[in-house]
Amino acid sequence: MKNNKVILISKEESDIRIDRWLKKKFSLTQNFIENNLRKGNIKVNRKKTKSNYRLLYKDKLYIFNFSNIILINNNKIITKKIPKHLISKFKKSILFDSQNFLILNKWEGISTQGGKKTGISINDLIKKISSDYNLVHRLDKDTTGLLIVSKNYQTTKIFGKLFKENQINKKYLAICDGIPKNKSSTVKLNLKNKKNNSYESITKYKILKIYDKKTLIVFTPITGRTHQLRIVSKYLNCPIMGDIKYNSAKNKFKYKLMLNAYSLNFKIHGKKYEYFSNLPYYMKNILNKMNISEKNIMIKNY
Repeated sequence: MKNNKVILISKEESDIRIDRWLKKKFSLTQNFIENNLRKGNIKVNRKKTKSNYRLLYKDKLYIFNFSNIILINNNKIITKKIPKHLISKFKKSILFDSQNFLILNKWEGISTQGGKKTGISINDLIKKISSDYNLVHRLDKDTTGLLIVSKNYQTTKIFGKLFKENQINKKYLAICDGIPKNKSSTVKLNLKNKKNNSYESITKYKILKIYDKKTLIVFTPITGRTHQLRIVSKYLNCPIMGDIKYNSAKNKFKYKLMLNAYSLNFKIHGKKYEYFSNLPYYMKNILNKMNISEKNIMIKNY
C-alpha cells in the first residue's frame, strides 16, 4: 500500500478534467493517462472513470503503485537535469510577476512544451520552480515574445475561460519577405492538423511599414491553430523571414524567425492588464534598417 497515493482534490482543483489535472501535475502524456484510467491504475473515489471526468471538491484521486506508474513511466521528465543558467535566464526574462500569474518574454530556440526531440522546455523550467505552475498557451520553438504562466489551478481555469471566449487579445509582429496585396484584411483558411482534421483559422493583419521589398506586419489571430501566422504569411505571398518551413527564399537560413508575440491584454475581475514584449536583437537590427524605432511601433488601435 505504501506505493499507492491518495490525493484529496481542493476547491481550486475542482471542475478540471482529470486528464488535464494529471498532465499539469505530473507532465504525463494523454496516451499514458488513457491507458492507466482504463486499467484502473488511476481511479476517483475507488471507481474507474474516463479522461473527461471533471474532478469535484473533496474527490479522492487514487493512483495505485504510484512509484512505478508515475515515477518510472515519467522518468525522463523527472530525472531531466535542468541547467542553472536556464533557470536564471527564465527568471531574468520575466516581465511581470504576481501572486497568480507571470508574463514571460520567451526567447528563441526553446519549446514551450517538452517532447522526444525538444530538449529542455519552458514547461520543464516552470515545473522545476513549482509543480503548481502551468502553461496556459503555447508559442512555437523559434517564436519569441509574451507567454503567460499561471501559478495555481484557479488562475489556470480563469485563463482557459478567457482564451475559449476570445477575451485575450494577442498581437504579433512579423518581418516578411514580400508585400501583401492589401494593406489590411481578414484571412480565413482551413488548416489541417496532424490527424488530417480540418479547422478554420481566422487572422487579421495590417501592414505597418514597407521597405526594400520587406514588410513589417501586425497580425491578430482570432483562432489559435498550429503555425497559423506562418501559414497565413505564406498564403499572402510574404512568408516570414527566417521561416525554414514555409519560406522558400534562398537566404532563409541566414536569419532567425522574425516573429514575435508582441502584445496582449485581458481583464480579470474587471481589472485590465496589458503587456508588450522586448523584441530580440535580430528583429531590432532589421527594423533599424527599415528606419523603424521599436518605440514608434503603433499597434494599439488595430
